[in-house]
Amino acid sequence: MRPLNNAWATHRVVALFLAVMFIFALVTGGYILTVLSFAAIYAIFTIGLNFFMGYAGQVTFGQNAFAAISGYTSAVLTATYGWEPILALPVGIIGAVVIACLVGYPVLRLRGHYLAMATLALGLIAHEVAVEWGSVTQGYMGISGIPPIGVGSFELVTPRTVLIFLCVVLAVALWVAYRLKESRFGNALAAIAGSEDAARALGINVPRYKLAAFVIAAVYAAIAGSLIVHFVGFVSPEVFGLSMVISGFMMLYVGGIGSIFGPLFGALIVGLLPEIFRGFKGYQDLSYGVALILILIFAPKGIASVGRLISRRQRN
Repeated sequence: MRPLNNAWATHRVVALFLAVMFIFALVTGGYILTVLSFAAIYAIFTIGLNFFMGYAGQVTFGQNAFAAISGYTSAVLTATYGWEPILALPVGIIGAVVIACLVGYPVLRLRGHYLAMATLALGLIAHEVAVEWGSVTQGYMGISGIPPIGVGSFELVTPRTVLIFLCVVLAVALWVAYRLKESRFGNALAAIAGSEDAARALGINVPRYKLAAFVIAAVYAAIAGSLIVHFVGFVSPEVFGLSMVISGFMMLYVGGIGSIFGPLFGALIVGLLPEIFRGFKGYQDLSYGVALILILIFAPKGIASVGRLISRRQRN
């Protein structure tokens, strides 16, 4: 039982650290609130990426497309047509789910690098539509004046209330991901990740489960996309560009792909490291890159695997 105890001990230490950081941010305020808010949003995005890549063992480079669909839908409905953000957000999520179903059914028949290239094309198409459909998206000029999350006269405008709200949403997202992973659905995805042929032999409908995982990942990306535009108050094609996918991959692998808390750990580390090395001035990017490389060298399965590494060394 020692490995399990050590793993849970590590998670408790990390949970305590996160609680202390959260309280510190609420008490002191300032820029740290903004950094943690962005980390929470990207953690939600990465949870969806982890669901499709970590649990189902598939590859996707197009999650930014679903974030863009939902984000632009929320932006247009609220800034242009005066909708309440709380009503525009689910419309954006539904739009992303519809596109995920339509695109996922044929695309998920591909495997390996073919699937990766197809999903990359999906993200590029979404970016191109955002640029060229200027009558709706305003192209590179972007849409400004997007209201914050709220209902009627009540709006989440202060950094502290925004962070509390985002942490609540993140906690719910983590809980849902945990429940799905521990269910029969999660076991089926684990079988597919191990071997699709073996999963078929066990009677698992592989295309249906892959499509379900793809749609669930799209839902998480859509939630993150709408939260970004309402948090920033502005959206342009660069917000949902390829850099969003790259950041999601870094967070996923640094935190620990396939683990429940990996996306959260990765989002915090990737979000906070640039601020930690900001004082290095000209060497900021170099220090940031070296830190990421060292993390991947000494924890190749991510920060979430540190507890297992410690217990393995103790047994040896």
